[in-house]
Amino acid sequence: MVQFSPLLRLPTSEELPCSDETPVDNELQNLIPNLLLYILAFIWPERQDWFFGVDMAIYYLYQGKRQPAVTPDGFLSIGVPRCSSEKGRLSYVLWEEDDIPPLLALEIVSKHYNDEYEEKKEKYIKLGVKYYLIYNPNHSQRGKHQPFELYRLEQGRYILQTTEPYWIPEIGLGIGRGKITHVGWGREWLLWYDQEGHAYALPEEVVKTERQLIGKLRQQAEQQRQLAEQEHQRAEQMRQELEQERQRSEQESQRAEQEHQRAEQMRQELEQERQRSEQESQRAEQMRQELEQMRQELEQLRQQTKHEN
Repeated sequence: MVQFSPLLRLPTSEELPCSDETPVDNELQNLIPNLLLYILAFIWPERQDWFFGVDMAIYYLYQGKRQPAVTPDGFLSIGVPRCSSEKGRLSYVLWEEDDIPPLLALEIVSKHYNDEYEEKKEKYIKLGVKYYLIYNPNHSQRGKHQPFELYRLEQGRYILQTTEPYWIPEIGLGIGRGKITHVGWGREWLLWYDQEGHAYALPEEVVKTERQLIGKLRQQAEQQRQLAEQEHQRAEQMRQELEQERQRSEQESQRAEQEHQRAEQMRQELEQERQRSEQESQRAEQMRQELEQMRQELEQLRQQTKHEN
């Protein structure tokens, strides 16, 4: 395990070489760890206590002595600042990182074998890396090993784990393989997984999905707007029809009132005519009575005249 002696004059990251000057064998050695970094930055946007290094030298002490740098293809440390300075880290120097070793180291086996299964494994044990992942995308050329081998440090030894994706409780993520298209390249990649075993989508896929969702929502909103406009037009048409009906009803009411007034006028005229007729009848009766009286008086006069003669 890593040991630190405060009596040593240790070089700073500015004084140490930042690379072993060894070129990568192929682009996957950069693309694969950079993809893991890319996804981490997307799913941990607010976290500032982690650092993922790609092809970066790690300096450490073992039994009080500074060891030759080891340069994984990728590594993840937890509990260190996301950004150490504006310039960023030149290398990962444990005595500048509170002696916090990487939690996970990644080696990608390429065309040229670099002791990933022997010497580097021993170095990571001395360094104190808890999880060591060896990814062998061309495993057909390495018949003795599996394409995905993840080791857990237990009592000073790396024990091969058998589950994939492998769940790392310290970070709440799993890591494993999956076939996707990245940078226009459809192939098997290393990916982060959630606890249900679902791979985290690439940021561009999330953006694409969100854009498609936004497009669908906009279409739905436009359809809703058109439906609302149609409903508004129907409501306006109904309002106009109701207004026309109200006007017709009002006209009918006015006509009915006029008819009522005419009927009342006719009733009044008929009543007046009845009264006039009744008055005429009374006058006629009066005249009849007067004539009857005159007749009686004439009859009396005639009788008197007859007696006199």
